[in-house]
Amino acid sequence: MLTFEHVTFQYAEDPAPIISDLSFHVTPESFVSIIGASGCGKTTIFRLINKLLPIESGRILVSGQDISQMKSDVGYMPQKDLLFPWRTIEKNLWLPMELKKLSKKEMARRSAAILEEIGLSDYKDKYPKDLSGGMRQRISFARTLLTDADLMLLDEPFSALDSLTKMSMQEWLLGEWERHHKTILFITHDVEEAIFLSDTIFVIKEKPITALEMIKVPLPYPRNRQQLKDPRILDLKESLISQLKAQVMLS
Repeated sequence: MLTFEHVTFQYAEDPAPIISDLSFHVTPESFVSIIGASGCGKTTIFRLINKLLPIESGRILVSGQDISQMKSDVGYMPQKDLLFPWRTIEKNLWLPMELKKLSKKEMARRSAAILEEIGLSDYKDKYPKDLSGGMRQRISFARTLLTDADLMLLDEPFSALDSLTKMSMQEWLLGEWERHHKTILFITHDVEEAIFLSDTIFVIKEKPITALEMIKVPLPYPRNRQQLKDPRILDLKESLISQLKAQVMLS
């Protein structure tokens, strides 16, 4: 689904690349989390995939196609929901479909269907200010789904939520992933969140990023919170936290 081939990128103001000769791949319909210390380059990887930054060398492929030749974009959900406050919830959902120039009848049909799926049909004519943080994130994810992209990039989407809402949203997101069979790349600073959601975790251990350490999470799907008490998972959590602490000390 996603392949980096010897990708290098450097910000103009930096003395050295933040990504250097990086290669990795993500398989279709997988849920992959990327973790690493703040400022290590996690979001830069997303910006390169989204073509918001130009790579200096190498190639990025989505479904085997070079992104420089792609007309359609991948789905992207940022940390903030970025819903337009002057638009109703329904009209916010219309945005990716408007870009595809679908008819109003088709946009209304699709938005109604996805609002029913996520349990927010009664909020169609409300505005973002009328919704809780968790509701707004569900709408943001639904809008990302309506791009029809097979690859979805989620950049710390739950970091601003309280702990109970965050846990609820994690469980909801897993259900949506299993229902829609999308490939998800998920950035988080929360090690437990990465373990609970992911089948694979990529750890950024150095700067510049020259490689990602790949860790398979030894848990089956569907998942529940009790599985986090498995001794293997507790050991994995402690190992990952120790690695992140070491990165912070080095930086």
